[in-house]
Amino acid sequence: MSNRIELHLQTLKEKGEKAFITYLTAGLPDMETTAKLIKAQKDTDIIELGIPFSDPIADGPVIQQASYEAILAGASLKKTFALMESLRKEGVEKPIVFMMYYNTIVNYGIEAFAAKCHEAGVDGLIVPDLPFEEQETLQAALAGSDETILIQLVSPISADRIPEIVKDAKGFIYCVSSMGVTGQAADFHAKVKEYLTSVKEVSKIPVMMGFGIREAADVEGVKDIIDGAIVGSHFITLLRENGFSEESAAAYTTKFKTELNAM
Repeated sequence: MSNRIELHLQTLKEKGEKAFITYLTAGLPDMETTAKLIKAQKDTDIIELGIPFSDPIADGPVIQQASYEAILAGASLKKTFALMESLRKEGVEKPIVFMMYYNTIVNYGIEAFAAKCHEAGVDGLIVPDLPFEEQETLQAALAGSDETILIQLVSPISADRIPEIVKDAKGFIYCVSSMGVTGQAADFHAKVKEYLTSVKEVSKIPVMMGFGIREAADVEGVKDIIDGAIVGSHFITLLRENGFSEESAAAYTTKFKTELNAM
């Protein structure tokens, strides 16, 4: 096992700790601040770095706006790879996952993209618009190394496909907790417990819950099922309200992680 995500989650399992994952939009408000915000999150276990895209169909208004502003400020996949290389050279070992859309990968060139991910130290990929049945080309490009792994997404409507999707999954399973786009209130799918349990029963790897989470208390009702929580839109909003300060990033993530593991 050589992947940073898997190594870190194994360590958490041994400690009996739940994972906390945050989402940042690369280049919001600029790449320099993005780097500082990554380094400020001492208690975050894994960071999702969103690659700005013009049509982020899985995202709600907060991340859509973040993506739009980052693009206007000059953010790009190429610059995000440069950011990753810089962080790794500085000794940042925190697991980092690219959250992105497939068009960006195809435009870069699938083989070239996979090679660059290995080179830049990208630990995982989440591609919400790439269905499980159409992942073969990207998986083949990533094959031969566990340095960069493709994270599988499941949702409440995946029911019949869940066993197949999680069978050979790596890293963790990203469970979409509510229907629709990111950033909605914590108004989770009516049968969320049943759904999460069905994923947990067949998954050999950690199960994380995302979409609509703001505070640790939001997941209290399912804390005995999930292995961790993911916060995106709320984190972006909080950072924006606090001028993207490192202090606000550190304070929020430490508080969430502490509360998540104290429940």
